[in-house]
Amino acid sequence: MTITYDRIGTGYNLTRKADKYLTDRLLKLLDPKENGLYLDIGCGTGNYTSQFQKRGYQFIGIDPSKKMLDSAKNKNDKVKWSIGTAEKTELPAEKVNGIIGTLTIHHWGDLSKGFSEMFKVLKRKGNIVIFTSTPEQMKGYWLNHYFPRMLMDSIVQMPSLDLVMDAMKMSGFTSIKTEKYFIHPELEDKFLYCGKENPELYFDEQIRHGISSFSSLANQEEVSLGLSKLRADIDSGKITEVMSSYDNQLGDYLFIVGNKPLL
Repeated sequence: MTITYDRIGTGYNLTRKADKYLTDRLLKLLDPKENGLYLDIGCGTGNYTSQFQKRGYQFIGIDPSKKMLDSAKNKNDKVKWSIGTAEKTELPAEKVNGIIGTLTIHHWGDLSKGFSEMFKVLKRKGNIVIFTSTPEQMKGYWLNHYFPRMLMDSIVQMPSLDLVMDAMKMSGFTSIKTEKYFIHPELEDKFLYCGKENPELYFDEQIRHGISSFSSLANQEEVSLGLSKLRADIDSGKITEVMSSYDNQLGDYLFIVGNKPLL
């Protein structure tokens, strides 16, 4: 996955901006203190990390992609940026007061080792906040109607909620809770389902380039055919029927919060 994000790193910041609502919610769930030190694991180009730092919190950003981190360093030198993975951060035990991971756990090589490492580097009473999507949620995206193979390949790499929670519990995390997230129409971070309410977004090549499913997993012939079908359905009005057929209350993405207990 390092290769994937090295490939899409160029221009990534044009469409993958930190969303204000998500930034606010991530910090609320993290509950950081001004004198604490926090980790953004799988930070990418550091869009969220930089926003956290600008809110007055000290952060370390870790990512396996040098190209992504170079971009992060160029826009914010007040954050410590380091090459690493969830399974191997190179941080000492109980180094950070809290951890945030945004759309990253599906890129971890080993979920159990990743959460074990997160538990190790986290101080007692600290929170870990994961923002992700589950296979069940992704099956409810209307994108499946137009890009079935791409979505299938994307869904396959997503760990189920049960797997995530089991890995967290086995690592020692407690008080695990979840919170559904439904796409906001004004979403600033153009990740996979950003166009839930605005299908026109998917015709923007820059937006597709910033989404790994489109830029790396997808068969370009399927993307071309899917976009043609989507355009025809938008023009005819059929898109409303398609979108309605995928309505559900599963949430589009999910916050997962755990705590490292005092004892």
